[in-house]
Amino acid sequence: MPNPTAAMLVIGDEILSGRTRDANMHHLAVELTKHGIQLTEARVVSDNHDAIVAAVRELSAAYDAIFTSGGIGPTHDDITADAIADAFNAPIGIRADARALLQAHYDRQGMELNEARLRMARIPDGAALIENPVSIAPGFTIGNVHVMAGVPSIFQAMVASVIPTLTGGAPVLSQSLRIPRGEGDIAGPLGALAAAHPEVSIGSYPYIRDGAHGTNIVVRSSDPAAVDAVIIALTVLFPEAQ
Repeated sequence: MPNPTAAMLVIGDEILSGRTRDANMHHLAVELTKHGIQLTEARVVSDNHDAIVAAVRELSAAYDAIFTSGGIGPTHDDITADAIADAFNAPIGIRADARALLQAHYDRQGMELNEARLRMARIPDGAALIENPVSIAPGFTIGNVHVMAGVPSIFQAMVASVIPTLTGGAPVLSQSLRIPRGEGDIAGPLGALAAAHPEVSIGSYPYIRDGAHGTNIVVRSSDPAAVDAVIIALTVLFPEAQ
């Protein structure tokens, strides 16, 4: 049975403008791989309500789990929660349990839970809260969509809360070899090997070192015996591989 699939939707004009470099996709990919869930697609959309709604609906229908990052803060351009609610045709409003978390947090800080901060307690009907031990303001899960903050430390904490609740598959294992030949020299036999072993993923990544061309080969599969078999075949085809 194939492993479950996932997609990530990164939301924010700051990513598309280059002002902010996304760090969350790499972290999510690593954690999902450990859990046997295949991150199959990632998209970046602007802070545009209709674009978010369309992307969430399409991805939610195509994959087992969706992870979003960004746009659930207290400012006017934090529109993710409303867009997700619309994607699921769900009402949205301030929820008592989310408000209580925020109230207790800001009371401890000696700060006011003002109207802007209260926006972070707006949760679509039917959603479950995602714990945020870093800054308290929760994310939420509705359907198969997990809605998380964009700040990397908070995103990582939310991922840690969500992944244990998901049904995973067999962890994906990988091994790599470095072949001191250019891709054009190895493409033929490498393609034949990939065709003979459809149960594994064979990735080819060129490099240049000291002016010489070479290729890193990465073999991935949830079947360790299949990975070993392909690595052995590669060392036979390319004895100089390291």
